[in-house]
Amino acid sequence: MQLFRIIFKNANPHRTTRGFRMFQILAGGLAAFSHGGNDGQKTMGIIVFALVAGGFQSTLDVPFWVQLPCAAAMGLGTMIGGMRIIKTVAKKLFKVQPINGFASDLSSFIIMQGATHYGIPVSTTHVASCSILGVGSAKRIRGVNWGVAGRMIITWVITLPISAAFAGIIISILKLFF
Repeated sequence: MQLFRIIFKNANPHRTTRGFRMFQILAGGLAAFSHGGNDGQKTMGIIVFALVAGGFQSTLDVPFWVQLPCAAAMGLGTMIGGMRIIKTVAKKLFKVQPINGFASDLSSFIIMQGATHYGIPVSTTHVASCSILGVGSAKRIRGVNWGVAGRMIITWVITLPISAAFAGIIISILKLFF
């Protein structure tokens, strides 16, 4: 974001905004591609590990019948809950303008592609949210709603232990019947 501010400091704001709207579409598509490439792999990996552990499969190859529902679930999840997340991140966290959106989407794309290339599972939601926090901080630190950011971070921290607790409860209940 700082680099864009330097490069476009003397540019016509109206033309710059209009131009970055087009670039934001491209960068958003790249970020979405990276989202599927990283998050989809985690979901499919868990299913394949379960198949191998259950003796239903002997290799770590991902069958097409696993790929299809994972892709559908990601698409449906984004369709159903994506707008709510976008509104929270793009309006409540920091008012995103096209140049900010382009910078954050491009940063998210680069980070997620790097993580995917090196086989590092990352939360694409965390990457995108932190990219917007970075862009907002680069523009104006007081322009970021740090209360919303704090609540997001607390939610991220408590998600794993709560999920583990629910999984433990479900396993305990299933052991009673099986």
